[in-house]
Formats: sequence, structure tokens, C-alpha cells
Amino acid sequence: MTPWSMAEDAEFSSPLDVTRAATVVLDAQDIVVGWSPAAEDLLGYSQDEIVGKPLDMFLLPRGTSGATEAQEGGPALETGLSGSEIRVARHRDGSTLMIGTVMCPLSGTGAAAQVLIGAELDRLRQWESQLALLQGLATQSPVGLAIYGTDLRLTWCNAAYEEEIGLPFSEFRGMRADELYSEGKFVTKGYERTLDGVMRRVLDTGEPILDLHFLGRPPSDPGTDHLWSCSYYRLHDADGRVLGVCEDAFDITDRYEAQRRLALLVEAGRRIGTTLDVVATAEEAAEVAVPDFARTVTVDLAREVLEGGVASSGDESLSALVRVASRTALDYGPDGTGGSSEPSPVDYPPDSPQRRSLASGGLVRADHTLVVPLRAGGSMLGLIAFHRDPAATFDSGEVELADELAARTAVCIDNARRFTRERTASHVLQRQLLPQHVPQPTAVDLAYRYLPTDSRTGVGGDWFDVIALSGTRVGLVVGDVVGHGLQAAATMGRLRTTVRALARLDLAPDELLKRLDDLVGQSTQESSDVLGPLADPHTDDATGVTCLYAVYDPVSRHCVMARAGHLPPAVVDPEGRVSYPDLPAGPPLGLGGLPFESMEIELPVGSLVALFTDGLVEVRDLDIDEGLATLGRVLGERRGSLEELCDRVLAELRQDGTTADDRALLLVRTRELDAGQVVGWDLPAEPVAVGRARELATQRLHEWGLEELSFSTELVVSELVTNAVRHAGGPLHLRLIRDRTLICEVADTGHTSPHLRHSEADDEGGRGLFIVAQLVDRWGTRYTRSGKTIWTEQSFPSDGPDPAGSGASAADRG
Repeated sequence: MTPWSMAEDAEFSSPLDVTRAATVVLDAQDIVVGWSPAAEDLLGYSQDEIVGKPLDMFLLPRGTSGATEAQEGGPALETGLSGSEIRVARHRDGSTLMIGTVMCPLSGTGAAAQVLIGAELDRLRQWESQLALLQGLATQSPVGLAIYGTDLRLTWCNAAYEEEIGLPFSEFRGMRADELYSEGKFVTKGYERTLDGVMRRVLDTGEPILDLHFLGRPPSDPGTDHLWSCSYYRLHDADGRVLGVCEDAFDITDRYEAQRRLALLVEAGRRIGTTLDVVATAEEAAEVAVPDFARTVTVDLAREVLEGGVASSGDESLSALVRVASRTALDYGPDGTGGSSEPSPVDYPPDSPQRRSLASGGLVRADHTLVVPLRAGGSMLGLIAFHRDPAATFDSGEVELADELAARTAVCIDNARRFTRERTASHVLQRQLLPQHVPQPTAVDLAYRYLPTDSRTGVGGDWFDVIALSGTRVGLVVGDVVGHGLQAAATMGRLRTTVRALARLDLAPDELLKRLDDLVGQSTQESSDVLGPLADPHTDDATGVTCLYAVYDPVSRHCVMARAGHLPPAVVDPEGRVSYPDLPAGPPLGLGGLPFESMEIELPVGSLVALFTDGLVEVRDLDIDEGLATLGRVLGERRGSLEELCDRVLAELRQDGTTADDRALLLVRTRELDAGQVVGWDLPAEPVAVGRARELATQRLHEWGLEELSFSTELVVSELVTNAVRHAGGPLHLRLIRDRTLICEVADTGHTSPHLRHSEADDEGGRGLFIVAQLVDRWGTRYTRSGKTIWTEQSFPSDGPDPAGSGASAADRG
């Protein structure tokens, strides 16, 4: 179908056109004197049948209802949009129909006096609707319509387009589109950027282009960017020749702004709060808003928020905030990222929007600045301020958007604040639960590493400890609690404290684990008694705890150890040979019912002992046997210091840097006290042994240059030996150790321990041990298989000889 035939189908010509309508010529008495073929087609009468007949033969008189015949309601006389008169006509077959008529008088002296022109009413009304449509498009349509000739100059436009330009059509007729929108451009990808380019493409190809988005500023509103949805199609005349291009454009700026704001909120949800860091979260909020929403954005927070706290309303700290983020469009480079600055205090002028917002607690809009408070949970965290160029302001929709951005930012900052507070609390807990300053005993050199799986809180269920015991011995502990995080750490803290308390009693390793097992089992039973049938046997993290406890004596170079379900230690002799002692496993703590067994081994000076948790050797994609083999290989190399050795172990066993369990590693290298630091004597359990013990001790103190301690040591030795003679049987053994303190030990075969008490005035004894306690720094009792040992420790005089002097071991001097 040709363009012209389509135009004819649209019936742009009037149905009352004399070339198309039914035409009846009447004389002065309304007698038909002329009858057209179109009239015959409309009413069915031939020319011979109707000429000479009166008009009312086929046209009912005015005022006649005609409703029955025409099946129409209402009056028979109406006026159409074209000025026609609507009448009821009778068809030759007897039916009636509604027609639109126009009566035109004729001038002249002939018989013809007037002409009646008629057309079917439905056809006339259809044509009138089409005419109204064309009129509406030209004068009332909100869509801008324009026609450009083949030279791309404007030839016609409707009222909407004229209003958009803001000038009468006569003043811009003949201009090119790019002249009217010189700074505009198409933003739809895949098409030319200019108006001329797109229209030229339509003219050349004949293919219409629909819904292209054009961004520009109309002459009627030169200060605001608008977005139009534009469509283009080519126009032809009756012969198919190209006349030009028709453009229809609809302003979708409001819809575009709504979509842009929605996209900004989506972007804010995606980018704000990706970390649990207060400052980083504030910087993310500023980066989202610049440059699409504001030219400059600043975020100011109360200093308490940075530390995990909250500044309450009315707090003085809210009047002196800290600027934690500031972004401006000038900061952004080609990659779209901007710089950051360190948090710094800010001071607002008295009448600034920030001051007014702090005073009122609400949003403040002042010209090109918008300040919104950051609130979360009823607490004010700070302010976020949006700044634009002086010529740009914030409308009501943008104020709502800024409020939503501030609300999302406040929630994310509050989450980061809470995390900061909890992390600080976790670090405090970690410092309390784990040894932060491990003592460096004479017995061993040591190094350690602790890596919790829960890196966010920094604590876990694994632990280690180094405990100084009597007689220069040292207790070494490593344990593993099921689970991670604060709950496991709290359980670990209870167990570590219990182990330290039991170790101070100088219990054997197997006995210590037995008592620890009883305490863990008792805790589980108490939980079951409280909860009854609701108790879950797996809810207590203490159930199933593993532990290894070892005691090393640098005098005898013997190490006694026992374990409760834990992996055995790795032992490396001075030649680099690695072994894992066949230490009886024992059940995990809390299960009960099975005994624990100790093993005693002798360690040459310089032996390396590694205590560790299973998380160290059970890493991802690595079997535990392979992990133990790797650990032994690294330890056997014995290269570098213990600190360097710890780092190499972790580097070899970490693999991809991830593990499902906490990791603890304790490395110790054994030392031996020099023979000149230790001296001992066997004495009979007789009263004469008291004087002999005093003489031997005094003589040795003179040799060591510790004469100032002679008096107190004589009293201590005298009292301890006297008690052993009176209350214990068998031979006695006196030993003095010159370490970092002066240690005096008296061993006997008895199993009863003396107790410190206040003697009454009439008591004949009981004061000796009280005097001893006043003279020494510490004292206690250590039980052995053959009896017990009572020991004391005295500090050296401040001006006394260096304890690591000539009598110290080579390891001490090193």
C-alpha cells in the first residue's frame, strides 16, 4: 500500500464534499429536480424514481422523532462538528437512517433554488473525530511535534513544541534542530549524538527510530537539563517523494530524575557499609553522592562514635565534631576515585547550617547546601552535608533522597560503631585471657604464636601458657576448646585460670589433668541439673577440651608430661632428630571415667620442644600426618632464632592462608643450670642435723658472695630442718639454688605439710613457720613420690652480685 492510499483510507477530505457526498437539487417548492449517483447509493432511489417528487418523500420533516425508524434516541435535529444538520432519512426499502445535511441556496433565474448535500451520520462523525484528532495534536497534545524538510530545516511545529522553544513559530521557522539545541546530545548508545545526524540517517534509510533519549536545555528553560524521548520517521507526498522528517518528543525529565534517584539509592545500598569500619563507611557515603547528587559532600561524626561509643543528644561533643570524610568533584581523577584525609576536628560558624542542624536536631536546607543529621536508635552520630554550585538548589524530591541516604549511612555507621565497641571489648578480653607478656624463665628459651580463626574479634578457643614453678622448674601448657569466638574464649579463660591455680600447687601433670577433668565434668553436670531435660550436652564448650601439660626441670633435665586427648609434642634433639613421644593419650577433659598417665623423658641441653594445637597441622587440603611431617621437617632444620622458626612453621603450614581452626604454637629450647648454681646435702633425721645444715648453708652463701642473706637463710634452714626432724621420718635433703632468687629446699619422706598459723600467747611452738614466711618472698610445699619438699625464695640484695655471674650457666650468659 502506497503512502497516498493510506492517507485516503484515513478520509482526510470531508464526507460533505460535493465530489463525494449525496447531492440533491431542489426548486423553490422543495421538489427534486436533480439527483446524483451518490444520492442513489445512499438512499436507494434511482434518478427516474425521485426526480419531480417532493423532498419529504425521503427526508422526514424537521421535528419528527424518527426514533422508531432510526433506532436512535433524542431529537431528530442536531448540529454536527462541521455545521451540518442531522436529519432522519427514509431508504427506498422502507428503513430509516441518520444523515448529516447541509442546505446551500443557489443564485440565478433557473428552476434550481437550492442544493441539499448529505452523508451518512456514522461516516460524518468518524471524519469529525479524525479532524478533532489532528486539531488536538496541533494545539493540545503534550508531545512536541515538528516537521523538518529534506534540508533539515523546521517547516512546521505544534503548540507544545512552540511552547518548549518559548518563541512564536515565525521567529524560529527555518532553523535547524542543532541550532535550537546547540549543547544537547543523544545519550542512547549506538546512535549519532546530534539531532542532524539522527534525522539525516532517517532520511537516508527510511527506517524510523523510536525512543532515543536526548539530553539538553530548552531555550525556554536554559538553566536546567531536560531529557526527552524522541522518535523520528520519514514523510512522503502522494507520489511517494520524500518531504522531510517528522519528530515527536516527550519530556521525560521527571521520570528520568526518579529513575536516577532510585539508581542512586540502589548504588548506596550496594556500596555503603561494605566494611565494619566507621571512617571507611563515611567515605563510602561521600563517594556515592559525588558527583551525581552533589558537588561536595562532608561527613562529620562525634569523636565517641569513632571509639565505639555514642554521643547523647545535648552532649557537648556534638558541638565539636570530627570530619572523617570529605569528597568533591574536583578530587576525582580519570579512574573516578578520589583522595581521603585523616579525621580532624571541625568548627562551624555561629549561623552555619551545621550549627542550626545541631541546635534543632533536624534537616536544614540553605540555598545550595543541605545538612542532614545522622541518627540511629534515637542517638545522634553526626552530620552529613551536601553542597552544590550556587546556581543549583535542592528540590523537595532531592531533600527526601538526601534524607534516605543519611538514614542508610547512619545505620551502616552505627553497625560499624557497634563492631568497633565489640572488637575493643574482645581485645580487652584477649589481653586478659592470653599471656601477653610471657615470662622468660631460666629453664628454657621460648617463642610463641597465636592465630585465632575469628580474626574479627581476635580471640578463639586455643590457648598456651608458661608457668614458673618452684625449684626453677617451668610448666608448659597448650589446650584447645571446641568452637571459636567469645564463647570459646570465655571457656578457655576459665580453664587457663584453673590450670595456673593447679600448677601453683606443684601437682604432677597427670594429677593436674585429673583435677581439671573433674572440674569440667562438674560444670557440665551443673548445667544439666539446672536445665533438666532441656539441657544439650553439646552446648558447653568445655566438654571435649584437649590439653597437654608438661613440667621441665633444668637441674635434672627431666621433662614430665601428660595429655588429655591432645596431640603429643614434637621433640628435636641437638642433632636435629625429630620424634613425637609415645605419650599415653588420655580422654578429652569432661568425659571422665578413664585415668591420665604421665611420661618422663630426659632432654639434652639445647633440645627443642614444640607444643601446638591441631589447627596448626590440620590445614585445608593437608592430612594431619602430612602436617606433622612438615612440622618435623621445618623444626629439624633448626635454622635461625626461635622467632624465625615460628614464622617458618606458620608459612609452611598455612598453605592458602585459611584454616578451619585456631592455631597456637609454643617453641621452647631447654637449658641447664650450671653445677656451680646448685648444691645439695643429705642429712640424717636427727637433731644434730639442724646445726650441720646451718653451717653448710652459711658456708655456701659466703662462697656465692651472698653474706647479707646469711642470717635470714640460717633461720629458714634451721626451722625447715627442725620441722622435718620432728614430724617426718627417713633421711633429709637440703638443696640451695642460686638462680634469679635464692632458693632453699628441704625434702623429707613425710607426706604432711606444715600450715601457717598465728600462735597464742601461751603456745610453746608454732611460731617458726610464721617467722620464715616474714623473711622470704615466697614459700610452699611440693609433693613427690618419695615424700615432700618445702621450699622458699629470697630476693638478692639490690647491690648484690649479678645472679648471672661467674656461677651462671653458659646459656644464662648468652
